[in-house]
Amino acid sequence: MFIPAYCKIIQTGELENIAVVLSERLSRCDICPRNCVVNRISGEVGICGVGERVWVSSYGPHHGEEDPLRGVYGSGTIFFSGCNLNCLYCQNADISQKLTGEEVSTSVLASMMLELQGMGCHNINLVSPTHVVPQIVEAILLAAADGLTLPIVYNSGGYDAISTLQLLEGIIDIYMPDMKYSDENTGRDLSGVPAYPMVNQAAVLEMHRQVGDLKISAAGIAERGLLIRHLLLPNGLAGSQEVLRFIAEQVSSDTYLNIMDQYRPAYQAYCKNDLNRKITRAEYLDLIHQAESLGMTRLDK
Repeated sequence: MFIPAYCKIIQTGELENIAVVLSERLSRCDICPRNCVVNRISGEVGICGVGERVWVSSYGPHHGEEDPLRGVYGSGTIFFSGCNLNCLYCQNADISQKLTGEEVSTSVLASMMLELQGMGCHNINLVSPTHVVPQIVEAILLAAADGLTLPIVYNSGGYDAISTLQLLEGIIDIYMPDMKYSDENTGRDLSGVPAYPMVNQAAVLEMHRQVGDLKISAAGIAERGLLIRHLLLPNGLAGSQEVLRFIAEQVSSDTYLNIMDQYRPAYQAYCKNDLNRKITRAEYLDLIHQAESLGMTRLDK
């Protein structure tokens, strides 16, 4: 029988200690690589725009995720507002760049998790969690005490701090980061962050160290491990071939990889000629072929 990681440490009091450490860091916030060092507990906000409480845009069963996540009853997604990235082409800019939805306490967030479990969801899928990790851990602590037993999915943009990820070891069951770019200048230009490839690659390696390759149950449901998403951009902007090579050679050729083909111009993408079109079928198939040539067989197509 599968037992989520956090259920194994809650009895020792370790989960509570981690929640306290993370909460204290909000007073001089260094939760993500932005290092805004603002006092979110007193109401200050940094680049993500979120203070002490989280903003939840929506939550519910999601049937559009990868097969091992959605299963029959859906992935229990919680969409957080705010983001530590500012991607010019973000298809959820109304959520990521604005605080939409409802500002909630950690106890309400815990109730949402339990409600999703009651709906039969296969996991708790935290969408854009990077900037609200302390609140999430506290909510998991509360929810686990009231019977939460679903695996936790950390579904991030991949711009995560190693110091924060290390505290999540033994709490997160499934890491699902983006790997957006292989070029630093592209990360600055399209997502407004410095050193995206360096930060992202280090984060992915740490995630893989913690949970390994994705393990899927006999019923086809993901239980533990790493799942990577890469969004193909037009005109080779993402440096996709280099991203794939890093995954295959530095992480694992058995990595479960979703090469996403749904790019379309959104938000501010219309202002840049290189972004102002959808990708072609030929571009997508060529990247699939490149992944296969690198020995990657666990592709979500």
